[in-house]
Amino acid sequence: MMPFQQGGGFQFGQTQQPPGFQPAFPPIPSGAQIQTPGTGTTGINPPGMLPIEQSYIENILRLNKGRLVTVYMAFEGSTEWNSKVFRGIIEAAGRDHLILSDPETGYRYLLPMIYFNYAVFEEEIEYEYPLGGFAPGLTTTQPR
Repeated sequence: MMPFQQGGGFQFGQTQQPPGFQPAFPPIPSGAQIQTPGTGTTGINPPGMLPIEQSYIENILRLNKGRLVTVYMAFEGSTEWNSKVFRGIIEAAGRDHLILSDPETGYRYLLPMIYFNYAVFEEEIEYEYPLGGFAPGLTTTQPR
C-alpha cells in the first residue's frame, strides 16, 4: 500500500513507480485517436457488424423490434425471486429500459435494463443497419 503524502510533490492521479519500472504500453496523450485492431485506421468498421460506437444492447434490441425474444433478468437482493424470465415481442428499447408485449396474455412489460442478463432469439438476430447506414433512433452517445 502506498503511504499518503501530505504537502507538495504528490498530486491526485499520479502514481509512484519503483525505480527502473517500464510500462507495458506507452501513455496515450489526451485527445489521441486510437486505431481499431485489424482495420489499420480509425472510423472503419468490419463488414457485417455494427459500428463499434453504436453496438449497444439497446440498439441491437431496436434492430429486432417486432421479434419474439426471451429475456433473462437478475434482481439482486430480492427475497421473492432473484431471477426472472420474460418472453414477448420487442416493442421498444431505450438506454435504460426494454418494453415487451406478451402475445398470449396481452400484458406489456417495462423492464429496467440494469437487471438485464441476456436475451435469446429463436430466429436469426438482425445486427446490420438497413442499407448499411445509420438507422434513425439508434443511440450514438457515449455510455455513462
